[in-house]
Amino acid sequence: MKLLLDTHAFLWWDSNDAHLPDALRSAIASPRNQVFVSAVTVWEIAIKRASGKLIFGQSVGKAIEEHGFLPLPISVEQAEWAGSLPQLHRDPFDRLLVAQAQLEGLVLVTVDEQILRYQVPHF
Repeated sequence: MKLLLDTHAFLWWDSNDAHLPDALRSAIASPRNQVFVSAVTVWEIAIKRASGKLIFGQSVGKAIEEHGFLPLPISVEQAEWAGSLPQLHRDPFDRLLVAQAQLEGLVLVTVDEQILRYQVPHF
């Protein structure tokens, strides 16, 4: 299975946070699954870190690599798709993750109920 981590799922995995449900933790840890982290997650973390809303001690790219995750760039098609999604959720980061999951055939790893209002495979 190809998984795409929502930003909170990535952060919880990185910090070994107990908020990450066991089923999600197991899916991420499974060697049968490919785990992707989007450039949009890197961007969101960078913005929140710069504004003082988040402390993340190292390079996000380095953390992605250390965890054995795969980076997922943002394409023009994905950006356009995200902009055309229904206004079910106003968060542009989440909308882009939905677009990436839909267009790339990825399963979104999230506990965000707002994202799940979209027709997106999720775990």
